Amino acid sequence: MGDFGARVLAALPAIAFAIFIVYQGGEIFAAGILVLGFVCLHELFAMLEAARPVKLAGFLGLAALVAAALWGDQFHVLLVQAALVPVLFGLLLVSPVRRGASASMAVTLFGVWWIGLALAHAVLLRELPHGGGIIVDVLVGTFIGDTGAYLGGRMYGRRLMAPRISPNKTIEGLLIGMLFAVAATWFAGLYQDWLSGTDALLIGVGVALSAPVGDLFESLIKRDAGTKDTGRLFGAHGGALDRLDAVFFSIPTAYYVWVALL
Repeated sequence: MGDFGARVLAALPAIAFAIFIVYQGGEIFAAGILVLGFVCLHELFAMLEAARPVKLAGFLGLAALVAAALWGDQFHVLLVQAALVPVLFGLLLVSPVRRGASASMAVTLFGVWWIGLALAHAVLLRELPHGGGIIVDVLVGTFIGDTGAYLGGRMYGRRLMAPRISPNKTIEGLLIGMLFAVAATWFAGLYQDWLSGTDALLIGVGVALSAPVGDLFESLIKRDAGTKDTGRLFGAHGGALDRLDAVFFSIPTAYYVWVALL
């Protein structure tokens, strides 16, 4: 419980920041998540430094994806993805990288598409009708679900879920976390008269299914890189990428669920 309390205290500034930028929307929201994206991409590139990512291309691509989502639409997001490949090639030609160019480009594109596409979907979702409220619901469901999985695994965990990727995660923790995610999303929807209970449950199910995958996805990358945490932004509780890995999967999922429900 001491570790759990420390996790909560470390998360409080991030929660306040998230509430502020979601409420503001528009350019402030985009700028806020872009800062977080830069931190996450820096942490990822630091973990995979051996592949020598083209960092300038990565950060430019990340900013372009967020800008395309803010001032354009899905077509412009796709256009940025396509344009990033020749831009990356051009920057690679003038960089000191000579050997391992394929790995360098692969890691750069991987970082931009993993982190940047998630952020672009967050901006697209915020611009939809009631998008700010949906983002709040998703964040509540994601983080309450993660908390439920943590506590459920500590108390009832017996069967390991993916020991080769994350040896501390259990099937019992996963199921309890999924239940918490659905319940938390539905409960958050009770305070939004424009969101029906059925729609809130559907969004909650999407969050419950996608968020654990995002968590495992990042765990695999960290295990492959031989590191425990991606950074020290939250002290002993890891970096920004450690805290947002599940959100990078649950936000795009919620976007498409909400588009289908509109």
